[in-house]
Amino acid sequence: MKSSDVIVIGGGAAGLMCAIAAGKRDRRVIVLEGSNKIGKKILMSGGGRCNFTNLHCDPSHFISQNPRFCISALSRYTQWDFIALVEKHGIPYHEKTLGQLFCDNSSKDILAMMQSECDAAGVEIITHCDIDNVASDNGYIVSSDQGTFAADSLVIASGGLSIPKMGATGFGYEIARQFDHNVHETSAGLVPFTFTGTMHDLTQRLAGLSTRAAVSTPRQAFTEDILFTHRGLSGPAVLQASSYWYPGETITVDLLPGQDAGTLLIQAKDARPKALLRSALASFLPRALVAELQNLFWPGLEDTLLAEISDDRLRHVAGNLGEWALKPAATEGFRTAEVTLGGVDTTGISSRTMESRIQPGLYFIGEVVDVTGHLGGFNFQWAWSSGHAAGQVA
Repeated sequence: MKSSDVIVIGGGAAGLMCAIAAGKRDRRVIVLEGSNKIGKKILMSGGGRCNFTNLHCDPSHFISQNPRFCISALSRYTQWDFIALVEKHGIPYHEKTLGQLFCDNSSKDILAMMQSECDAAGVEIITHCDIDNVASDNGYIVSSDQGTFAADSLVIASGGLSIPKMGATGFGYEIARQFDHNVHETSAGLVPFTFTGTMHDLTQRLAGLSTRAAVSTPRQAFTEDILFTHRGLSGPAVLQASSYWYPGETITVDLLPGQDAGTLLIQAKDARPKALLRSALASFLPRALVAELQNLFWPGLEDTLLAEISDDRLRHVAGNLGEWALKPAATEGFRTAEVTLGGVDTTGISSRTMESRIQPGLYFIGEVVDVTGHLGGFNFQWAWSSGHAAGQVA
């Protein structure tokens, strides 16, 4: 049996940050990672450039049954703290949009930085480690195919259910239930929508086309790009909205956000009376999309000049463009979801230390907790902040 002060289960963003913080306190730390390498999500994120944080990390960008839970950790290890770490390691980065920070070169830079910090803090990392059992006996005993480990503190940083091909499992939730924690129902977040029937055929024909739009659910709206796919809709606005959508609900798409489509069409009619409706709209929307919308919203007017279409009819067409009601069949699910909604109930966890209120010495951090960020670096910042909070005390 190998003894240490802290065992961290999970070598992702949260687990590594926790290990570094604890190691810097001269705690003997072992990280147990099930896959063949640490930080797989770090490597794949941001198209390989790792959207490692966001300049605007306030609590409004996080979803939880307890929206205030994230405040403590986020305020004590902020985006500026992580940016300072990135700059200390000389990693070049840039702001893309909406405060999103990406590596100039590669997400490998962030992982190399975390590995370097682990090495400096004396953290031991063991990969290919499948855990068989966790027990509490005057501390914690973890049995695995790599041996048995004992420690005073056990940190669960095993992530959620998103992207199972990368090794995601429900392990963290099982441990939570084992120690009498409540676990909120989980679902896929930041995930594309799928459609059936006519809408599926339309998205398939437009696959690869993107345009700016506002996507609304009954609870929240987001204005960014949408992307048509072979199975439905994706893109930032759709991914954001998916975290606020429930099966069976209708979403609304405004294809001309921030503009009065009716006024635009009537002005186009006055300026170009001999133009066709599709020509006028092609000034604002991709031509291929306009051709599809024509079949949906103004069949029979294909060859009618704008001058011959009444203002009321133009306003009706505009209404469809501004409030295109769509009913997704489902989402792509955990297979492609960037995050997991729900998770370990925060009422059983200290917001300051991330320690269990039920089981002393047990900590939950990162995605396994019922805290989910919006798209754009917020989930990484939650990982850094929650990991640091636990690492300060474990």
